[in-house]
Amino acid sequence: MTSQFEFLRFLRDHPGARVADIAAEFAIGVGATSKSADRLEKQGWIVRQPNPSDRRSSLLALTDDGSRLVDAAERTFTDGLATLMGDTLDGPGVAVTAHALSQLRAALERNQIGTPTG
Repeated sequence: MTSQFEFLRFLRDHPGARVADIAAEFAIGVGATSKSADRLEKQGWIVRQPNPSDRRSSLLALTDDGSRLVDAAERTFTDGLATLMGDTLDGPGVAVTAHALSQLRAALERNQIGTPTG
């Protein structure tokens, strides 16, 4: 579910992203990303919309259910991180840390540092 959460959160923060945009962000193949989008669409959490500038691709958007899910998942993630961090950070600090960790993971994946091969 973590990868689905990150996929949905990316779409929330980057409305109208294409499959290729998500693949590049998370350093994963376009085919695998497209299959993930298919699964999320089947769940009713995203929709594919025609791309007016490129008929070969689609723009992805969250549905209302997808927006509610990602917001709830983010609260759960933030609350879990707060529990792990204890009193080290306050509420806003936890959100900033969660965002920084997400950005770090994306950068590591983009540069293929620590990612599995094969």
